[in-house]
Amino acid sequence: MTEHKRIYLASPHMSGLEQQYVKDAFITNWVAPLGPNVDAFEKEVAEYVGSAGAVALSSGTAAIHLALLLLNVQEGDIVFCSSLTFVASANPILYQKATPVFIDSEPESWNMSPIALERAMKEYADKGKKPKAVIVVNLYGQSADYDPLIRLCEYYEVPIVEDAAESLGASYKGKMSGTFGRFGIFSFNGNKIITTSGGGMLVSEDQAALNKARFLATQARDQAKHYQHSEVGYNYRLSNVLAGIGRGQMEVLEERIARKREIRQHYAKQLATISGVTILAEQTYGRSTYWLTTMLLDPQQTEVRPAQAIDVLDSNNIESRPIWKPLHLQPIFEECYYYSHIEGEDVAGKIFEQGICLPSDTNMTDAELEEVIVLLRHTLS
Repeated sequence: MTEHKRIYLASPHMSGLEQQYVKDAFITNWVAPLGPNVDAFEKEVAEYVGSAGAVALSSGTAAIHLALLLLNVQEGDIVFCSSLTFVASANPILYQKATPVFIDSEPESWNMSPIALERAMKEYADKGKKPKAVIVVNLYGQSADYDPLIRLCEYYEVPIVEDAAESLGASYKGKMSGTFGRFGIFSFNGNKIITTSGGGMLVSEDQAALNKARFLATQARDQAKHYQHSEVGYNYRLSNVLAGIGRGQMEVLEERIARKREIRQHYAKQLATISGVTILAEQTYGRSTYWLTTMLLDPQQTEVRPAQAIDVLDSNNIESRPIWKPLHLQPIFEECYYYSHIEGEDVAGKIFEQGICLPSDTNMTDAELEEVIVLLRHTLS
């Protein structure tokens, strides 16, 4: 194998369009938090996804935290959360001193299992302890199957917080990801499909709630000439400079999605014929952005384990990753309850044991993608 620069899992991909918006921020001296780029970025994201409004924030985690605050989640409350996700989906539950209960994946999309959610809802309702919210994660660029999830949550009168951090640009039955819950969350972290370096967005149809979010995110400063504060606030707003990066990135979002889909299609064509290999497919109900292409290795059909494949790639200066370790298996949450898809069948745990996230970097050339595939074919065969 020839020497090459490192091939990344998913690295920031600048278009050059970002520079004009950032330059404008410097020319006008809007380099502090807030400013014209922030206002425009919020408007552009809200219009793209079809929500009434948006609030630009320092991270997707901050957006989840504010959503829980707006839903009045407090100490002693219960919040249901997808288990197969990054820890940032659940950490804000702990910020509020509430208790997470984790819900398994269904095996088709790997997103929240309606079967497990129904069992959890019924048991907690019977105990008189309904959750204050359900955090549904859209994993790896594919929306969850929302019709049954929404039916359940409406029946039990529990609001959904849609963690769409990984799925900006995805859709479900023609409606954009991030718009199915009371609140939707996006992340613009460096590895996401578009980035502001670090940043996030809260979207909602509830403009009054979004105004409250803006207030809380800017240290909850009261309307007074002096600095007066009647409740706890947070320093969660996005800077005008970073929002300028986001505006340039929004202009190429559809290009990035198209390239992500091409990458996944190439992997599927070249690897899916190998015994024991499954490349996660798009669900019939809506577009996946394939933020990351993911692969399962069936231990019944191949002796190669995910850790071995990851090591081989790494030894050739190629970055790949395990699937998220489910939160119900994390030490920090070891005391929390978990509802499996079917009793005795831990789908999220099985996906973690068998799964790999493949290099899905839109900066990757066709030649580099082919190099990854040749190496994987050799390793897996």
